[in-house]
Amino acid sequence: MIHSIYVLNSSGDLVMEKHYRSPLNRGVLDPFFEVHAKCTPDQVPSTIYGGKMHLINVYHKNVFVIAVVKSDVPTLFVIEFLHRIIAVFTDYFGSCTEQKITQHVVIASQVLEEMLDNGFPLATEPNILKEMIRPPTWTAVFDSVTGQKGVREKLPSGTISNTQWRRAGVKYSSNECFVDIEEHVDCITDKFGHIIYSEIRGVIVCRTKLSGMPDLCLSFVNPRILDDVSFHPCVRLQEWNTSRVLSFIPPDGQFQLCQYLIGPETQINLPLNVRPTLTFDEERGRLDIEIAPNHTGGKVIEDFVLTIPMPKQVNSCNLTPTLGNVTFDQVTKTIRWDIKKIPSTGLQNIRGSISTAPGSAKVNHNPPISVSLKIPGHVPSGVKVNRLDITCEKYKPFKGVKYTTHAGRYQIRT
Repeated sequence: MIHSIYVLNSSGDLVMEKHYRSPLNRGVLDPFFEVHAKCTPDQVPSTIYGGKMHLINVYHKNVFVIAVVKSDVPTLFVIEFLHRIIAVFTDYFGSCTEQKITQHVVIASQVLEEMLDNGFPLATEPNILKEMIRPPTWTAVFDSVTGQKGVREKLPSGTISNTQWRRAGVKYSSNECFVDIEEHVDCITDKFGHIIYSEIRGVIVCRTKLSGMPDLCLSFVNPRILDDVSFHPCVRLQEWNTSRVLSFIPPDGQFQLCQYLIGPETQINLPLNVRPTLTFDEERGRLDIEIAPNHTGGKVIEDFVLTIPMPKQVNSCNLTPTLGNVTFDQVTKTIRWDIKKIPSTGLQNIRGSISTAPGSAKVNHNPPISVSLKIPGHVPSGVKVNRLDITCEKYKPFKGVKYTTHAGRYQIRT
């Protein structure tokens, strides 16, 4: 299925490579380099045809992970596996960046060796991989100095059971289970605040430290909202299809229980209203932007960042905010408005003048405004956990639920 895996940085330099059948010449990547030279890294298509080979890639934090396939295989299947590689590297090294992979290239190569068997996926669960290959902790460094192996000679017990995502014999002195629901809001609005396009990408992440082999049941107040959903292999699909309840035996540690998508056909309430006004005359311009929290459930908006790209004719900006700080980058010609916390009520704004180069033509520019923010304790979709039950074990663990909203591709047209 998958012949080779290559990891490249955003400039196209090779970070590492792994071959599962006969080694390939690096010239197989030439079609990728031709496409890469014509566009920015985030615009490289996921699938590139290169004669006898297909190059399927994903881009994450300035790193390309490329799979080379010969036969006709499902593209989405390979893309999902590449995302799993990124998730495993992040779990092992803290983040999947060029620096981390280069620093731990031996462990990364060992992990890729176990994840595929002759090009077919074998072990993709972090818990199983960590039992076979130690993460780069101080004990692993000590073992490397003393000459001990970092790879187990025997397979973990979970690989021969029906719950291969959970290792056997887990014991904790304090048992706990936390559920984090995070949503990213993608939207495009016009300058009057009317929604042109909106979408919510949600993820439910569990962090479990539970002894034994517990069975969890997670129910929601309004499960019908979750229509377009993808699950972790531990979820029993039959239970979800019949009763809209997530029943599963969890992996040990942190894992992604499910992802869901709420498309534009569902009307949502945006957490922030932005009303921009931008005008230009012969030698100057005027900018006025008002923002107001909306449908945040009384929660405070944090880490608010608003950016506006200006045309090259702009020399300087004299802007005054009612809250936060405003800066203008002379190199990138970008206005940036930062606010640490926005109160849940009231209007905030920036107003001021924009100076253009003398003798320049009248500016006809309507730049898109990009917004970044975070709202702890609130999700715009209305997804809410009803209860979390734990059975098959006698202890009573500590349980908790956290909600967070992030701005994804949040854009306002002027």
